[in-house]
Amino acid sequence: MTKKKLLLLPGDGIGPEVMAEVERVLAWLNQSGRAQFEYETDLVGGCAYDAHGEAISDAAMDKAHAADAVILGAVGGPKWANVPYAKRPEAGLLRLRKDMKLFANLRPAICYPALTEASSLKREVVEGLDLMIVRELTGGVYFGEPKEIVTLESGERRAVDSQLYYEHEIDRIARVAFELARARGKRLASVEKHNVMRTGVLWKSVVTRVHEDYKDIELTHVLADNCAMQLVKWPKQFDTIVTDNLFGDVLSDLAAMSTGSLGMLPSASLGAKDANGRRPALYEPVHGSAPDIAGKGIANPIATIGSLGMALRYSFDLGKEADLVDAAIAGVLAKGLRTPDIMQDGMTKVGTVEMGEAIVGELKRLAA
Repeated sequence: MTKKKLLLLPGDGIGPEVMAEVERVLAWLNQSGRAQFEYETDLVGGCAYDAHGEAISDAAMDKAHAADAVILGAVGGPKWANVPYAKRPEAGLLRLRKDMKLFANLRPAICYPALTEASSLKREVVEGLDLMIVRELTGGVYFGEPKEIVTLESGERRAVDSQLYYEHEIDRIARVAFELARARGKRLASVEKHNVMRTGVLWKSVVTRVHEDYKDIELTHVLADNCAMQLVKWPKQFDTIVTDNLFGDVLSDLAAMSTGSLGMLPSASLGAKDANGRRPALYEPVHGSAPDIAGKGIANPIATIGSLGMALRYSFDLGKEADLVDAAIAGVLAKGLRTPDIMQDGMTKVGTVEMGEAIVGELKRLAA
């Protein structure tokens, strides 16, 4: 069995604590013979700045390029609030995305059965929700030029952010989304503002053209503002959504909260496949570094373990093992175990290590 190479970047705050539970799951995968992983760790974020004066070192980037996939914990915290902007902890994550050319951000919104009551929406609206949002990650208004604040002759300041997309950028993200939809419910919603934005007109045109190569997939076009409303009204009407950088940023957070906890969800950022079919990939929990609870042993490791599950599925073609991880998480929640962030009346409060141990225990039970 060929060994898979992982780079673990725990980062700051609760990152090292939740990453330790990922290592626990990796150890079980290796011991069970279901997969063979070799992995190493390095620094990213504020801890990297403290050690190297940069949010990520060139040596760590070399390891990221050499790995089959990277798993990141979290970066940032008030300790580094006054470091130079270009060296802030988040710059490490941005460099990983840029240098690895990660253009496709996958953000699932999954409502675990045991947590349906945690959602602010009605049970019947979110029960069974399994939605995937595919967000274009390297183009659009966050990167378009000109991007500036200028002072006019009158003394008034003017700010400009440019929404910019090339046809090839839309084409490649659309193909990722169609492929995902084909493996899911065969339904794809393309979200744009083709009624008022020229980039939206191009987006709709390109996605419609790419659809010719995926005629087995049902394609609909949804205006972004209407999509936001529909995600609150009845999110289960969607299976896979593809959208641009700005709308994806907003809509993925909106969809995530319908599941009851933003901190429960994993994510993946993917690049283009090379000649050998290998795709650069970075997996990370959606939650932040939570410095207020760092070191207390109470952080929720589920999103980071779920990110490993996404790596199993999308980088290593280990769908059965990914399903096992998902089922183990759901099983532990069904037994009433809760870290403080998702604690409910009548449930059993556990810490980071206890939750990780319980998930591995459930993996062993399910795999027996």
